Amino acid sequence: MRLHLLCVSRRPAGWVTEAGAEYLKRLKGRLDLQVRELSPATASQPEEQRQREAETILKAVPAGAKLVALDERGLAWSTAELANELAAWRDEARDVALVIGGAEGLAESLRQSATRCWSLSRLTLPHQFARVLVIEQIYRAYSLLNNHPYHRA
Repeated sequence: MRLHLLCVSRRPAGWVTEAGAEYLKRLKGRLDLQVRELSPATASQPEEQRQREAETILKAVPAGAKLVALDERGLAWSTAELANELAAWRDEARDVALVIGGAEGLAESLRQSATRCWSLSRLTLPHQFARVLVIEQIYRAYSLLNNHPYHRA
């Protein structure tokens, strides 16, 4: 299983790259998590922008991968629930594409085509912060599954 974190955003800030790299380093050789930037679309209307970005996202999802949309309207998982999701994905031996949308969010059509919709919070989070949070939570869930002391709850 390989996890793909697809982020619709411009080049990340230094602190985002640095924080993400720390958790990716901890996962190296244990869990394959690849982060990929997708360029935001430009359009005069938000819905048109979401649709264009959805097309870009769907082209970037590896063939046969399970699609998980990150959206505030999704299910809010605890760390233990995320660990259960991660274990299920591992057991299915399928790639999983986690998607963070652009500034206008995700198109409804993309959310509908996702197999799961995960909410990090009911709050609207900055995309770059969400990216770091997802990477850290994947590491934390992996740690929980492997009885590593990082997760202490």
